[in-house]
Amino acid sequence: MVITNALPETNDLGFLLRIADWNEQVALQLADINDINLTDAHWEIIHFIRHYYLQYKHLPNARVFAKAISKSLGEEKAHSRYLLHLFPDGPLKYACKLAGLPKPPTCL
Repeated sequence: MVITNALPETNDLGFLLRIADWNEQVALQLADINDINLTDAHWEIIHFIRHYYLQYKHLPNARVFAKAISKSLGEEKAHSRYLLHLFPDGPLKYACKLAGLPKPPTCL
């Protein structure tokens, strides 16, 4: 029997089709595909956005995302410079993608 770590099904933008398919191994695969080396700082944001989505059943826009991070993780982690350092091509978009969540409606 051969066991593979095949990536669960994604849409044409690379977002998982089913949130239940997510786990940290999947996040590592998605990060690799998107040339992101995950650090503890990345994981903090990934777990934060997953918790937010599961609690509120929707994704925030970028402003609400930063405000929620500030309230929960501290103001220094909500600054755009900090978030762009972690996810240079779009903090909310890539945090959601790596967290196995849908593409935020406000992201291009």
